[in-house]
Amino acid sequence: MAWIAGLAIVALAMAGWRKTARAQPKTSRDPIRTPRRIPYEVQVAPAPLYRPAGVLRRIWAVVASTGLTLIIGAMIATIAGFTIAFIVTTMTDLLKQ
Repeated sequence: MAWIAGLAIVALAMAGWRKTARAQPKTSRDPIRTPRRIPYEVQVAPAPLYRPAGVLRRIWAVVASTGLTLIIGAMIATIAGFTIAFIVTTMTDLLKQ
């Protein structure tokens, strides 16, 4: 466990080794070489008011998410069951030999 923790710390140190990205490049104090900053206009527009979802839409979301959860859970359980059964069968055959 200590070996894995050590590798994780080394990976984090190596990932943070490079310089971080900067929003703007460093500017020199020379007025001739300073980059021009072009101003841009901000447009203000009213946003539509928030309208919560209706009851039918909420019920449909619950039913759909429950159905997907059951289907995905059944698929995972089936795959895990067949995998475990295959491993147990293979191991018992190897032990019989």
